[in-house]
Amino acid sequence: MDIRQLVKDRILVLDGAMGTMIQRHKLEEEDFRGQRFADHPTSVKGNNDLLSITRPDIIKDIHREYFEAGADIVETNTFCSTSIAQADYQMEGLAYELSLTSARIAKEVATEFTLHNPDKPRFVAGSIGPTNKTASISPDVSDPGYREVDFDDLKDSYREQVDALIEGGVDLLLVETIFDTLNAKAALFAISECYEENNIELPIMVSGTITDASGRTLSGQTTKAFLISVSHLPLFSIGLNCALGAEQLRPYLQVLAKEAPFKVSAHPNAGLPNEFGEYDETPDQMAGHIKEFLEEGWLNIVGGCCGTTPDHIRRLAELSKNYTPRKTEETSSELV
Repeated sequence: MDIRQLVKDRILVLDGAMGTMIQRHKLEEEDFRGQRFADHPTSVKGNNDLLSITRPDIIKDIHREYFEAGADIVETNTFCSTSIAQADYQMEGLAYELSLTSARIAKEVATEFTLHNPDKPRFVAGSIGPTNKTASISPDVSDPGYREVDFDDLKDSYREQVDALIEGGVDLLLVETIFDTLNAKAALFAISECYEENNIELPIMVSGTITDASGRTLSGQTTKAFLISVSHLPLFSIGLNCALGAEQLRPYLQVLAKEAPFKVSAHPNAGLPNEFGEYDETPDQMAGHIKEFLEEGWLNIVGGCCGTTPDHIRRLAELSKNYTPRKTEETSSELV
C-alpha cells in the first residue's frame, strides 16, 4: 500500500529515539570499533551510526522493538551519516556505506513485519540530520561573516547520503531536527536533484526544531517563516521534533496545523531534560499532552524523539487509533 494513501485513512505512528535505545546497551569503545576499525586513529565511541556496520544486531533489534510497539514507520540509523558530520571521527569516506547499510537493515526488518501482517504495512524513512555545521550563523563571535560550511558543500554531502538511502530501499526521506533552514534547503535541493536525474519521487518529510521559549529555530525563524521557507516543494509532511517536549510544542504545532498545506507531524522529546540531561516524562504523561493535539485534529503523523522508547510509542499507537487524521484540504494554502 502507498503511504500517501494510508495517511489519509489514519494517523501514522513514527518510531522513537534511536540514541536512547543505544544508550541502554552501555556500549564501550570496542563495541563501536569492532574488528574492522580496531586500528582507527581516533575515538569512535558515540558514533551511533557506525553501529550499523559493527553491531547491526543491536540496530535490527531496536527497529524490531519499535515495530512491535506499533510503529508504522522507523527511521534509519543515519542521523549523522553525512561526510560533514562523520568528519568528527575522521570517517568522511564512510558516509555512503553508513547510509546504504543502515537503510538495508531497516528495510529488512520492515519487510519482515509487513510479510507477517500485510494488513499493516511497515515503512522506512531515511533520516537526514542537520549535520554539526550551520550555513547561516558564524561560530566565531568576533567574525560574524565567517561560515564553517557553505551551501554547495552541504548539498554535495547531502546528495551522497540521499543516493545511498534510496539505493538501500527507503520508502520516504525525512529531513529532520532542522535548526538552520539554509541547511535544510541544501538537503532539499540535493533530494530534488536526485529525483530529477533518476526520475523518481519518494515522499519527503520535513521536521524543524524550535530551540527555546522564543519560538524560533536556532537561525532565528518563527514557525510560520520556517514553513514558508520550505513550501516550494510538494512535501508529504511538515512537522516539529526534538528540543522541546510535547507540552512546550503546543503553540508552534498549532501554527503548522492552521497554515500548512501538507500533512503535519510531531515527534517531540519525552519532556525537557533534567539536570543530568535525562528525560523523565513517562509514556502516560507524554500521551496526555499528545492527546490534546489529536483532539484538536492537528496531526497526521506522531512519534517520539529524545528520551522516548518503545513504551512511549506503544502508548501513542494505542491512543492515535481513537482519532481521525488532520484533513489537509481544510487548511489554507495561502501562506503570506
